[in-house]
Amino acid sequence: MTVIDRSLTDTSAAASTASRRAPTRALVPLFSVTIFLGAGLLFVLEPMFARMVLPLLGGSPSVWMTTVLVFQVLLLAGYAYAHLAISRLGTRRHVLLQVLLMIPPILLLPVAIPLGWSPPSGSNPAPWLIAVMGVSVALPFLLISSLSPALQRWFSSTGHPMAHDPYFLFRASNLGSMVGLLAYPLVLEPALRLADQSRLWSLGYVLLTFLVASCAAVVWFRSGRTSNDPADAAPIEESEETPPTARRRLRWVLLAFVPSSLMLGVTNFLTTDISPIPLLWVVPLAIYLISFVVAFGPGYRRRRDLVIRTMPLLVLTVVATMLLHAPGPLWLLIPLHLVVLFAACLMCHGELAKDRPPARSLTSFYLWISFGGVLGGAFNAVVAPVLFNSYVEYPLAIAAACAMLPAVRERTRAARGSVLDVAIPAGIGAAVLLAAVAARELDSTLPLVMAAVILSVLAFGLRARPVRLALAVGAMLLVGTSAVVKSGVVLTQERSFFGVYRVTSTEGFRELVDGTTLHGAQSLAQSHRLEPTSYFTAAGPVGDVFEAWVDRPVGARIGVIGLGTGSLACHGRPGERWTFFEIDPVVEDIARDPTMFTYLRDCPGQNRVVLGDGRLSLERRPRGSLDMLIVDAFSSDAIPVHLITREALALYRSRLSPDGLLLFHISNRYLNLEAPLGNIARELGLACAYALDAPVDRRGQFVAGKQYSEWVFMADDKRALGRLADWPRCMTDSSQRTWSDEFGDIWSALEWGALD
Repeated sequence: MTVIDRSLTDTSAAASTASRRAPTRALVPLFSVTIFLGAGLLFVLEPMFARMVLPLLGGSPSVWMTTVLVFQVLLLAGYAYAHLAISRLGTRRHVLLQVLLMIPPILLLPVAIPLGWSPPSGSNPAPWLIAVMGVSVALPFLLISSLSPALQRWFSSTGHPMAHDPYFLFRASNLGSMVGLLAYPLVLEPALRLADQSRLWSLGYVLLTFLVASCAAVVWFRSGRTSNDPADAAPIEESEETPPTARRRLRWVLLAFVPSSLMLGVTNFLTTDISPIPLLWVVPLAIYLISFVVAFGPGYRRRRDLVIRTMPLLVLTVVATMLLHAPGPLWLLIPLHLVVLFAACLMCHGELAKDRPPARSLTSFYLWISFGGVLGGAFNAVVAPVLFNSYVEYPLAIAAACAMLPAVRERTRAARGSVLDVAIPAGIGAAVLLAAVAARELDSTLPLVMAAVILSVLAFGLRARPVRLALAVGAMLLVGTSAVVKSGVVLTQERSFFGVYRVTSTEGFRELVDGTTLHGAQSLAQSHRLEPTSYFTAAGPVGDVFEAWVDRPVGARIGVIGLGTGSLACHGRPGERWTFFEIDPVVEDIARDPTMFTYLRDCPGQNRVVLGDGRLSLERRPRGSLDMLIVDAFSSDAIPVHLITREALALYRSRLSPDGLLLFHISNRYLNLEAPLGNIARELGLACAYALDAPVDRRGQFVAGKQYSEWVFMADDKRALGRLADWPRCMTDSSQRTWSDEFGDIWSALEWGALD
């Protein structure tokens, strides 16, 4: 009898063990998929909602800045909610609360701008935008953002063999973020209208709610306790004797701040000073997220020393290229900056992973990391434009990344901070300044090349002392980038939300430049100072339009979206009324400064500037109030899609007189905008002609000050184009859907050969 009982007992125990192992094996996939889906939904919701509000608020970067900052604050609030709720309620109560809170947002889906809500006219729309986000997306975004730390904390109470260190689930969060980030511009936006995107996102949220409920059920039944003590999810062996110190938390904040700032800094630098390639902003953010995945992975500790030792070498290589203002090749220069970004992010995030606390303090750890990330974003988006007149935050972030390096060997008394920590970097900065002055005086880059090589080697010798290395790198970059310009003499440089504008004097012209993009020029010769230059010469397509405009009425009313230097005004005649719609007040200040440009002051006609987004400004004008509209907002910049949608062209058409002309300047190094505009013109029944112009005259001779340009001309009636009707018809592509406020596909417009 005893033997039989024992066998029955053994059989029962084995069955019990097997029944426990089966669900245990499913725990990691369940929690990973839930966290992955939640993170993906977050990074789809951000660009999707911003895309919804752009036609209402215009293409101002401040719209993107405001939405991103609000989402960052909501992310921080989500982390704070997860930390406070679990700390106060305990895991078992929190799982019930989380599931209950996930249900109400389902009743508000799909995500959309509330009916009847429209932005105020004539006042700052930021409060309206924040209110719309609060009503439409704040609750689901906050709840989803809380899931990554909350689910990791829940997992720590399941009794799983890996429950003592649930940080590996953080990789699923960042993988989901990266997939969502890439999926929106590459898959969702090109394939689906906004309404369809919103419905698909709603289905994803419902699925996520079901998965969260499943995780909650597992936690409830596996926690093995009925107590609601706040500490009920923390195994005894994991608990810390004391909470993390203030010094340790500050280090977490700094290690999160630096990569966040560096990621935004390199994005600005690459898309302005290197090359304004559309969608390039996606790559730095993807690298930032990948670094989290690698740093919190199981194999990073074996690679940590390699990352720490190689990062200074990579940084100093980038420093040398920035000192020399190397123009290319792009295929080498862009990857180099991205590799440095990855190394710096990996180093900082690796140190965070190394210093992660036990599961009891997990939510607090993520809260401080999120706080550091928000500070990094706010510094670049809000503080830097006020403090600096150039993108100084990128060199500062590179130097700060060097300061975060752990010493490669134990510090001795001799290696501790001393006056040399300041004296050596100061000497390196002085050497860079002398080399820059010598290069200017000798009109040769040789002094800078020699200085860049020698000083980089010297700085590399400081790698064992992170603070000294950081100050040396900062001195080289800040002195070098301010002492040397790419070409010409800089007359002024100003920064706004929209860019960094530099006015230079070079080769007989005064030019307005933003990064690598020319926005207009004026001849310094007195006899030619009122002749339109660059893309707008009389010998170019726009000059041909005004020459062929035989029915040009006396006192014509002409509108221009995009001011630049105002050179288009000199195609005007006395008595005409020209209205420039310009989004950036700094551009108007530069164009009206007679020491810089004099087109607005001296060209014939009445020249007026209306500040604000061009499309929104036109909506406030009467129908038929213009005889010509020139849209000039696409010169090799990030394209404002809302200005070339079907709805936008319908608006332009309504503001033109019956015989009015519509011109688009579409010069762009990386985008072919002819086909998208041709498709819209075909759908709206507009006559459409295309012109491509080289910087030469009709005899094939090079014309100083003239730039390559592309133009598209439209009118209701082909006869209104005059002799321009004989020009090539706009190319169309029946395989592409017409761009609208609900649909835009920049990916299909990319000129892939230009990216080489």
